[in-house]
Amino acid sequence: MARPLLPTKPAREVALLIGVQLQRQHAWAVQDSMDELALLADSAGADIAARVVCKLDRPHPATFIGSGKAAELAAQAREQNAVLIVFDDDLTPVQGRNLEKVFGVKVIDRTQMILDIFAQRARTREGRLQVELAQADYMLPRLRQEATAFGQQKGGIGLRGPGERQIELDRRRLQENITQIRRDLEEVRRRRAELRRSRQRQGWALFALVGYTNAGKSTLLNKLTGADVFADDRLFATLDPTTRKLMLPGKRSALLTDTVGFIRKLPHHLVEAFQATLEEVVQADVLMHVVDVSHPRVDEQIEAVDRVLATLGVHDKPMIYVLNKIDQPGAAAQVARLTARLPRVAAVSALSGAGLEDLLHLAADCLLRERQQLKLRVPLHEAALIAALRHQGQMLSERYDENFAHLDISVPLALAEKVAAFVVKPRKATKKA
Repeated sequence: MARPLLPTKPAREVALLIGVQLQRQHAWAVQDSMDELALLADSAGADIAARVVCKLDRPHPATFIGSGKAAELAAQAREQNAVLIVFDDDLTPVQGRNLEKVFGVKVIDRTQMILDIFAQRARTREGRLQVELAQADYMLPRLRQEATAFGQQKGGIGLRGPGERQIELDRRRLQENITQIRRDLEEVRRRRAELRRSRQRQGWALFALVGYTNAGKSTLLNKLTGADVFADDRLFATLDPTTRKLMLPGKRSALLTDTVGFIRKLPHHLVEAFQATLEEVVQADVLMHVVDVSHPRVDEQIEAVDRVLATLGVHDKPMIYVLNKIDQPGAAAQVARLTARLPRVAAVSALSGAGLEDLLHLAADCLLRERQQLKLRVPLHEAALIAALRHQGQMLSERYDENFAHLDISVPLALAEKVAAFVVKPRKATKKA
């Protein structure tokens, strides 16, 4: 009797990694980026044959690295049996097509590598939709480029070839697919908004974990909340957001959300595609920026995260810097340096649990300092203000009569200043005769 075949892992592709150092670029910055590309390739399932950095004055418009250098590296790739060429920078459609002709194997860029990892890691319908949108947005200009090449026929009577019609059909289908995905994601956002309003009515505060990929956000979520989110020592181990209940000192409940990790050279359209997920960051009361203090380029990672937060418009939100992995060699010096430089710092080990009590006390204190509970009497004609209060505040109770909204609400300090005129002042006790 034949034994059943055991499932096998897909064969890992052998990859050649190519980076470019332009004038005025620091060698260490390019090297760090290449180190990260190697980690991305490993996460995607590739074995690294070699890493090459080409020094250029400027990228070549046709082949990015120049035809001579491309031919030289193609020979090296053949010698090392590489079946995948990965560029550390984004390639134009023309450059990608020309390079594939020279190398004779698959050529991808950094964005395609990230999208491939995202496609492997997405588990929820929302996550898959966001990956599909990012992939479709990436492909659309490449179809347009193909259409431009065929457009040299000028179209017209007798010159409308089947290739042109097929490309236009593919482009239209892709655009229709993008439109449908955006509709589906809008429905996801509406459902999230409903859940958020429910949370706000119950007075739940929301903390969002942000940080560089592989900084330890998922491990921290598991340790703080008892969750069982998948955590692994690799880039983008977590893609789908997870929210769990967090108990703060004083038996106060809050919510803690894990988010997708950030990275250097994170393409802008990826941030846009994952807007539904990143809305949790936008709506959070406090951000917990998890930092891997054992990483040699910790400052650059902090700056990369700050840039993405600025893109989302949340760089001025209350933030706690969670200095993670303090049990790693060399971490103590980094902790001392960053503690002196950054506000609101908690040094922890998400793996062992060291420092988590201090983090929770800091989180509770941050909420008290950054929010104010008010009793408001707002005229109903101030509809925009009431909407802002609902959007930014945590509604504890609400009652409406013919003319006013009577609200018991916790709001950020900035909003508290704007509604000062509507605060209900406590009545003074009257003395009995």
